[in-house]
Amino acid sequence: MREPQQDYYEILGVEKTADQDTIKKAYRKLAMQFHPDKNPGDKEAEEKFKKAATAYEILGNTEKRAKYDRFGHAAFQQGGGGGFHDVEDIFSSFSDIFGDFFGGRGQSRARRGTGPARGSDLRYICEIELKEVIVGLERDLEFDTEDSCKECDGSGAEKGSQSETCPTCRGAGQVVASQGFFSVATTCPTCHGGGRIIRNPCKHCQGKGRVRASRKIRVNIPAGVDNGTQLRVTGEGEGGHRGGPPGDLYVEIRVREDERFERHGLDVLSRAEVSYLQALLGAEIEVETFEGKEKITVPTGTNSGDRIRLEKKGVPSLRGNGRGSLYYEVSVAIPKKLSKEEEKLLREIAKVRGEDVLPGKKGLFR
Repeated sequence: MREPQQDYYEILGVEKTADQDTIKKAYRKLAMQFHPDKNPGDKEAEEKFKKAATAYEILGNTEKRAKYDRFGHAAFQQGGGGGFHDVEDIFSSFSDIFGDFFGGRGQSRARRGTGPARGSDLRYICEIELKEVIVGLERDLEFDTEDSCKECDGSGAEKGSQSETCPTCRGAGQVVASQGFFSVATTCPTCHGGGRIIRNPCKHCQGKGRVRASRKIRVNIPAGVDNGTQLRVTGEGEGGHRGGPPGDLYVEIRVREDERFERHGLDVLSRAEVSYLQALLGAEIEVETFEGKEKITVPTGTNSGDRIRLEKKGVPSLRGNGRGSLYYEVSVAIPKKLSKEEEKLLREIAKVRGEDVLPGKKGLFR
């Protein structure tokens, strides 16, 4: 029997609400603890090292984490994330994490890191109303971020000049020193990890290659989204480093609670109050829907808690294949006071039905 896969949050020792910085720190700690260079020949440590890397590959990526939170391990059973071929594959993927501690591993990756690099992804929380979920909408988003400097194309060097390879680290961005069993890599003190030196920095960005910018974009939010749905907007994340491409923007949807309607997947539940006579004899009443007022039929003999269904009046499928139903849960209102005539008629009905009721008392209903 196949052993069930361990929860990725449990592997890293973090809560499901942990932010990306906490997840990265947790993985970094485990990677140092079970690193093969510190545990030579220890297969158990190597296995834990691989498990931690697999967990971080998923939880350290915004899009993969959202899929995992929704579908668990099943989200990656057909490929698309999770698992490494060997330890060297892990070093190749996460050398930015190992480079600060293990100079002998991932240095070629560190060298490549001094060239153009993709910008970070951004996450934006967008709150919408349940009614907007039904019809879909366009929403303007405004936020501040880091953009590549257009004056120097992100190079950090003034136009007409170029950066130079750092003479101290020779472009690696790190300097390596041996300390006993393993080598330790530290950020180059001359270029501060950039691998290059700018003699004539850009006046617009002061040599950083990036500037603070306010951005405003319009996002199309399709009908049928739910709490936690993430919409990916390609190229609208932080600007790239050293002329690299920008990251992506992930818009996370939060649907506000509605006083009248309660969502259950594609179906929606509302409530309708009727009198005891309408419940007994049946009636046609007017109710609120997402598209306006509509009449529904209350069948004869309806009880409190019974539900009346309106087909295709619920939430549209995000995949475009149909729409849920809108249900009205009936609440029968029983009057606390009756007129003399109403009491008389009801007692006659009770007599006809042969039902025992309390005798009338003066002032009981008046």
